[in-house]
Amino acid sequence: ASYGPNPICKGCLSCSKDNGCIRCQHKLFFFLRREGMRQYGECLHSCPSGYYGLRTPDMNRCSRCRIENCDSCFSRDFCTKCKTGFYSHRGRCFRGCPPGFAALEGLMECVEGCEVGQWSEWGTCSRNNKTCGFKWGLETRTRQIVKKPAKDTIPCPTIAESRRCKMAVRHCPGGRRPAKTKDKKKKKKNLMERAQKQHSIFLATDKTSQ
Repeated sequence: ASYGPNPICKGCLSCSKDNGCIRCQHKLFFFLRREGMRQYGECLHSCPSGYYGLRTPDMNRCSRCRIENCDSCFSRDFCTKCKTGFYSHRGRCFRGCPPGFAALEGLMECVEGCEVGQWSEWGTCSRNNKTCGFKWGLETRTRQIVKKPAKDTIPCPTIAESRRCKMAVRHCPGGRRPAKTKDKKKKKKNLMERAQKQHSIFLATDKTSQ
């Protein structure tokens, strides 16, 4: 039978013009649909979004998913598909995956991610494998991968990082620095000798001209 514009009595064992289906045929699910202030019963092969099928000896029913942001669920407390923008994790829906889990964007699921240990202390400040002879260098710290991700497509976080540092020892003992100082003194001595020689030539030239 059909009452009004919708075939509300399809699949019903008993039906009311005002309330729609009251009892459904075997294997169908009873769903109470609300439209504004009105509500009526329907008999469906599968429950709509946000509901799951609950089978009972008396009558199969569509029961609402009680999990927040769930689009479809397996049972009252286990979501199988979350609403758009939410990730599914162990039957729940999250805006972002919990710590230790990574997001699979295509499936919108949270899977076990790459687990890393604690950062080590910062290493010695060095440059070109030397700890002296420069004003600035780099120091590095590392951490180990404790657990590899379940999927190869999930990258691990950074396990090494470096930062600029100031050398504790600017000049290397016994290095090239003293040689440079000696060279400077030698250059200065040569310049003095050249200046004196030029001055002597100037005086000699001046006497000749007189």
